[in-house]
Amino acid sequence: MPQRFCMIKKFLAAVFCLIATYSFIPQKENKPNVIIIFMDDMGYGDPASYGGGPYKTPNLDRMAAQGIRFTHFYAAQAVCSASRAGLLTGCYPNRIGIHGALWPTAPMALNNDEETIAELLKSRGYKTGMVGKWHLGSKPPFLPLQNGFDEYLGLPYSNDMWPVHYDGKPYTDTTNSRSKYPPLPLIEGNNTIRIIKTLEDQSELTSMYTERACKFIRENKKGPFFLYLAHSMPHVPIAVSKPFRNKSGAGLFGDLMQELDASVGAVMRTLEEQGLTKNTLIVFTSDNGPWLNYGNHAGNTGGLREGKGSSWEGGQRVPCIMRWPGEIPAGVVSSEIASTIDLLPTVATICGAKLPAKKIDGVNILSLLRNEKDARPRDHFVYYYGVNNLEGIRKGKYKLVFPHKGRTYKNNLPGYDGFPGAQPNVDVPLALYDLSIDPGETLDVKERFPEVVKELEALADTYRNTLGDELRKMPGTERREPGKVVMK
Repeated sequence: MPQRFCMIKKFLAAVFCLIATYSFIPQKENKPNVIIIFMDDMGYGDPASYGGGPYKTPNLDRMAAQGIRFTHFYAAQAVCSASRAGLLTGCYPNRIGIHGALWPTAPMALNNDEETIAELLKSRGYKTGMVGKWHLGSKPPFLPLQNGFDEYLGLPYSNDMWPVHYDGKPYTDTTNSRSKYPPLPLIEGNNTIRIIKTLEDQSELTSMYTERACKFIRENKKGPFFLYLAHSMPHVPIAVSKPFRNKSGAGLFGDLMQELDASVGAVMRTLEEQGLTKNTLIVFTSDNGPWLNYGNHAGNTGGLREGKGSSWEGGQRVPCIMRWPGEIPAGVVSSEIASTIDLLPTVATICGAKLPAKKIDGVNILSLLRNEKDARPRDHFVYYYGVNNLEGIRKGKYKLVFPHKGRTYKNNLPGYDGFPGAQPNVDVPLALYDLSIDPGETLDVKERFPEVVKELEALADTYRNTLGDELRKMPGTERREPGKVVMK
């Protein structure tokens, strides 16, 4: 018995020694992969899980069932370049001097001094790749490779910025300003590798982007990696590859929605094949609402007011679905306020990266992703548009709209089959809306709740002091300069 006890004692001592030794061996840090899929002009009501159809979006439906679907998620601003600047930097775009949709010859770009998500994650050892539409500077030193990405394939700006008419034919009228656009370049790295000349060329973009995205995942499966897949569609002119044509039963736009959904499915399938599903956060969202004056070539807002280019809900509230098995509970629907500017601090927290040295506006929404009880990381949201117009502010269920000139799609019939209708600006008066019962912003309740108007006005004044407000002729004290493009 004593001998047996001695043997057991020696065995346990050896086990404890092994455990102690192993505990001092540096363990490989588990860094999750991150994929952001960013649509162009996809409306709040376009995915089937948000009421879209009669086309099908089974992959987005599956992603929503396996993760979280947001119902009050906002783009940084309701227009291309500003929205993308906000996504990548975690800032309201006017803080960093970006506004509107930058033309190919725009004198400004995203300042290289601003820290992007890609740069933050690259400092943590991430491989960073971008595929698709950039729209934050059309030439070096303002392309993705100068802003934290290891590789890039895509268009430097919107797919309608080309010298081609709405009918798909090159302009012959040289007096038309659109005829002055340069040829539309497909860029790899910093170099043009192809010119996109026709609608048939454009029909290849979605599948080309998808193939490149999946290739990036396979090549970096040992991780960690960050992939930013920014589709050029469904921004007009819309075009669909041959395998998806006339398949939806819902016209060209329906065909395109099914191709874009299939792109999401291909990304998820590649993750599954490489055994990366559980260690990858996927974010799916859009840069702004639909360009409604294009009629049957545009999407829908799910009943929200107006669309792209306006600070009404239809312009700035967008679909957003996130999936991360084991971290994000399945089948969650969140009605809390969140925004694309919140992605940077959230991703930085998840990946153990430092926040930018300069001030940002985003907040960490990881508590929402985990569906924590009573989580409300974002208290309010401000709606800027134009160069620096503060057009509205939301806190809780109330949204206060300030007097301004705003785009409307309601006074004219939309265009059809690729041609636009008119989108004039009209005078917008001061109004208060209760979005919990009036998401369409039709009932002004400012006379009923003057104390809410007063509270939101005071909150808005704090932003006017720091970020400015051209409507009040206030420059702001915290705005930063954009990058300056040297014109040749």
